[in-house]
Amino acid sequence: MHQQFQDILLESTNSKSFQLIEEIQSLWSGYGTISRYNLQGGIIASVVVKHVKFPNKINHPRGWNSDVSHQRKLKSYKVETNWYQNFSKERDTHCRIPKCYAISSFEDEVFMVLEDLDYAGYHVRLTDVNWDSIIVCLKWLANFHAKFMGTHPKGLWNVGTYWHLATRPDELQVLEDDALRENASKIDYILKTSSYQTLVHGDAKLANFCFSDDVLKVAAVDFQYIGKGCGMKDLVYFIGSCFREENCLKHETEILNIYFLELNSALSRYHPSINKEEVEEDWRYLFDVAWADFHRFMKGWSPGH
Repeated sequence: MHQQFQDILLESTNSKSFQLIEEIQSLWSGYGTISRYNLQGGIIASVVVKHVKFPNKINHPRGWNSDVSHQRKLKSYKVETNWYQNFSKERDTHCRIPKCYAISSFEDEVFMVLEDLDYAGYHVRLTDVNWDSIIVCLKWLANFHAKFMGTHPKGLWNVGTYWHLATRPDELQVLEDDALRENASKIDYILKTSSYQTLVHGDAKLANFCFSDDVLKVAAVDFQYIGKGCGMKDLVYFIGSCFREENCLKHETEILNIYFLELNSALSRYHPSINKEEVEEDWRYLFDVAWADFHRFMKGWSPGH
């Protein structure tokens, strides 16, 4: 770690010294690490550091090593730094995220000092879900979408989600589903022109949610693909990360009812002047369109996934 980053870590947390506890994970395609550090001499016990270092050689696990892929990844980290610097200052218990203590860039590296959600009481990670855990995530998404309804995505993705069509020309080119390929632009256009646009997390899979012991509270991490969009894009991706396809269909009505009940309540809190009934009518219609949009990406990126 550069001395500059060491100084920032200590200064931003008012600490005297630090010690590496563990490397939590490597970033996708070898773009750096996420690590936990113990702090001494201050009031903060530990932090999580996201240390991005752009590789000389890209090593994508599924072989997508093009310059398009690399440039998309570079922009994603710029977007994440903009998110933490300009959009995430206000703490909100309804859609909890980690506090950002500091962000710094040096040459081809980015250094983010973030709140340790484990220490804050969100140390549970789930691979299998029950309805309690699903409901708490649906409520997080609904509150997040309500809070940022109509927000201009300055410095973020103009169109959120990591599978956005304009950023995935390689996957579209190899897509063998003629109907999806021919209608991809139309699907994208319908979603982009919805009357109600918010900020979507963009990568709202189960693995990016951190739960409390009782699974009654949740926080979300990883904001590389946050941007403008219809909230249904987050919803279909989250559901797909929890269920197999047949169960997505089986529980569709129940999931939508839970989500929209919370969305309507959250809109009353954050934006009481917005017509909640119109939002629900518009987004319920777009639920299937959002499924088609994500399915288009998956069938090109990894047909047998």
